[in-house]
This record gives sequence, structure tokens and C-alpha cells, in this order.
Amino acid sequence: MTYGAVGATQASDLMTYPPEGFTPAESRSRIGHGDQRFETAVVQALTWQIQERSGIQVHVEDTPVEDEVRYNPVTFDEHGVPIAPAYIGTPRVEKYAPDGTPLLTAGTTATLTMHAFGQTVHAPVRVVAIIDEPDRKGFAYGTLEGHPVSGEESFVVERTADGSVWLQVRQFSQPASRKWQFVAPLVRRQQRAMAEKYLGALRGD
Repeated sequence: MTYGAVGATQASDLMTYPPEGFTPAESRSRIGHGDQRFETAVVQALTWQIQERSGIQVHVEDTPVEDEVRYNPVTFDEHGVPIAPAYIGTPRVEKYAPDGTPLLTAGTTATLTMHAFGQTVHAPVRVVAIIDEPDRKGFAYGTLEGHPVSGEESFVVERTADGSVWLQVRQFSQPASRKWQFVAPLVRRQQRAMAEKYLGALRGD
């Protein structure tokens, strides 16, 4: 990973107290209603469909094999205070979509290819967390060497008490190198545009 605060996209106070030197961002949009919509959106999120529907090509480089163990990132309480350190443990549990498509698992690495700034950009990432709560499901990936920025991004589908289904996209990042620091305002603009595309991908825009 090219950053230290692995898992911090799940800290409740990310927008107020991001990791030092990083800029946070958060977007949220209602994408439907009802249990079926929730389950469908979860499958879409955990099979890279948010990215692919946003015009990003996803090439999975490596998936942990059955006998490997899972990387578990730092966990936080509702106030953003770390309550458990990162650790290696717990055999990976394979899960599948109804059509048999394997869902994302922690440790999966992929290269995201997109067109930005008049060029083709390759962005290597690793899935660092799977969010699997009754009404919150999704994942977070962090940046690897070669990514234009350093940081983390999460995609979480939420079901509220009234049955509404929402997609929340959170991130914190900074330019990965001096080259990208020179165009930092353009990078921020591109990130905001991509966040809107991500939300539209599950809204059906």
C-alpha cells in the first residue's frame, strides 16, 4: 500500500479529521427502495459494476487463494477511535452472486484503467476491507505503487429504516508523486466527476 491509514474510510469523523496530509471527500445518493433493490445494489457493488458502469476498465490481477488468510484493517468505533489493530487472520470466505459470479474479497488486487487528462491512466489498487453488516455492505480499496494518488476509496450500499437504499462513496487522498502534485487541482476535479459517475452508475443515470 502507498499510505498508512488503511481502513480509515470507515471512520465516522473522516471528513473532520482525515489522516494527516490527506484531503477527504464524501458523496451520497439515494438509489432506490426496498430489500430487493438493496440486495441487487450490493451485488453490483461487489462485482466492480460501479466502476465498469462509470467507464473504467477493471482488470483483476490477483485474488487470494482458498488457503490464504485475510488481511483485516484497523477498525474504528463510531467516533473514529481505533478499537482494534490491523492483523492477519481468519480464512477467506468465498461468496458468490446469485448467478455464480464471485464477489470481491479482501486482498484482491486490480488495475483500473480510465481516460483522464487527455491520456490513459492505469491505477493499481488492492481491496483492503469488505463491509458486511445487515444494512451496510460494500468494500474499500487502497492505492498501490503506480496509482496517480495515494489513499483509499470506499463504496457502501446502505439500507435505512424506511427502506430507502443509498450509495455512499468516501475517499481520502493526496497526489502520489511530484508529477501529480503539479496537476493536483485537475486531479481533484476528476475525482469529483468520478464520484458523480459512481453514484449515477447505481441510480441508473
